[in-house]
This record gives sequence, C-alpha cells and structure tokens, in this order.
Amino acid sequence: MPTGPYDDLVAHLVRSTPLSPGEAARVVAEVMGYFAEAVPDFVRRRHGELKRRGLRNEQIFELLSAELAGRRFRAPELSARQIRRMIYG
Repeated sequence: MPTGPYDDLVAHLVRSTPLSPGEAARVVAEVMGYFAEAVPDFVRRRHGELKRRGLRNEQIFELLSAELAGRRFRAPELSARQIRRMIYG
C-alpha cells in the first residue's frame, strides 16, 4: 500500500540495506529535506559552518560556489557579492 512519493526508493533501501521500512523512510525524508533547502538558507548555514572551522570569507565564497554547482537541483551561479548579500543582508 503506497504511502508516499518515494515508496520505490524506500523499498529499494529495505532490499539493499539492513534498514527497516521505518528507518529507510526516515533516511529518505532526511535526504529529501536536505536537498529541498533553499539556496539562501544553504548559503547562510554553510557560511556559518565554514566560518566556525576558521576559513576566511574569500575561501568560503569559493567553496560555496563549488558546492552550489554540485547540488542535486543546481542553484544559479552566484557571485561573491551575491553570496555576501545573502549572508549579511
């Protein structure tokens, strides 16, 4: 009995891993939530994480640009200025 849009993925995880159906559903929901994060939210969250690791803004902006290009649903290319404005307003 289907219960969600990713039932086929949940079933695949149950068949191919030791996860229970409930655990597989939670993993899928977590991953989908991660990739549903809006670009400004992602940029602000990652900026904070990278800043706490001691990176400088120039390094952070470079990393953020590369990470955004590799997202599942590709975000638009952002300049360092656009990234800065998302973070600081």
